[in-house]
Amino acid sequence: MLAEVQNGYIVVRVPGTSYTVTFHKPANSPQLLAKSYPMKNDHRAPMNQAEFLTSAWKLANDKARELGWIV
Repeated sequence: MLAEVQNGYIVVRVPGTSYTVTFHKPANSPQLLAKSYPMKNDHRAPMNQAEFLTSAWKLANDKARELGWIV
């Protein structure tokens, strides 16, 4: 699973799958919000959609803390 910053967004993805979720930090929000995310399971992935979203949320929050976006 990879977390990258692209154009002011944190993008988390699993290479070789459709699993990609984009997070942003609105100015008036203390936390990240998902802008787009997968709507169904991808059977090529080593996890289901719910597991991906849970892991992606944690990874994105770690990246946001590293960038100083959240505390």
